[in-house]
Amino acid sequence: FDDLRAEGVIAERYDGFVMVRDPSVGNAQSIVNRVNGERKALYEARAKQQGVAADQVGQVYAAEILAKAPGGTWFMAADGSSFQK
Repeated sequence: FDDLRAEGVIAERYDGFVMVRDPSVGNAQSIVNRVNGERKALYEARAKQQGVAADQVGQVYAAEILAKAPGGTWFMAADGSSFQK
């Protein structure tokens, strides 16, 4: 996952999930599906504990991911624009 993210094949999103930027890499979608499934479960568990919506938890995690991600990581903003850290 980290290799594909560093290569720009996978990007982080504003909502705490990831997406495929380069669909020509065959296993990228399956990795995105796995990571998003794990993140969804985490966000739902945290949301239940805190009494908030899971999408709110995802957005908080997205900000943390952006802060901690290495330079070169691609991100998609809420308006659909993309930028590279």
